[in-house]
Amino acid sequence: MTSLTPADLPAREAYRLLTSLVVPRPIAWVSTCGASGALNLAPFSFFNAVAGSPPTVMVSIGRRKGAPKDSLRNILETGEFVVNLVSEELVEAMNRTSGEYDYDVDEFALAGLETAPSIDVRPPRVARAAAALECRTSQIIPVEGSIYTLVLGRVLRYHLREGLLGPDGRADLQVLRPVARLSGDEYASLGPVFSLSRPSAT
Repeated sequence: MTSLTPADLPAREAYRLLTSLVVPRPIAWVSTCGASGALNLAPFSFFNAVAGSPPTVMVSIGRRKGAPKDSLRNILETGEFVVNLVSEELVEAMNRTSGEYDYDVDEFALAGLETAPSIDVRPPRVARAAAALECRTSQIIPVEGSIYTLVLGRVLRYHLREGLLGPDGRADLQVLRPVARLSGDEYASLGPVFSLSRPSAT
């Protein structure tokens, strides 16, 4: 068995190893707007749910050339963002928004995506997204020793495509058809789904 410490590897190789092991990762397609109203749309795969009550999600956002990326800049200015969930039908458009564009570039327009208004926050959502979460920032946490900032957002509202919500109150994954991030240029769609009941401790 090979045993390594991050210090054994150049930073880029350590990153590649981590992101190829911690898979699959859900994608937060984050829409934000700055205090000026400038729109931004960008995908992040350092993303997950972290609390159920109140419902809270986290997105970890890096820096670019020493400055906050546009999404983080807007979140710091307004305290609001929308997590659009990426389904198979939107993966190409999502990829088009992943470039490191200048701040004044509207990625919605760049990718040919229509916006839909949010209700409780200012940033719009991706109109074609099967699901979107309106979020208000609850905590901003710099990740010590890294270029990343952890953003915790409380979910204020869910937007769900017709037919997505199942009778059990959960999203129908066959309708959502989520796409996950692997490593490099690799992505994955949802494979077979199976169930396991939790063992009883009594």
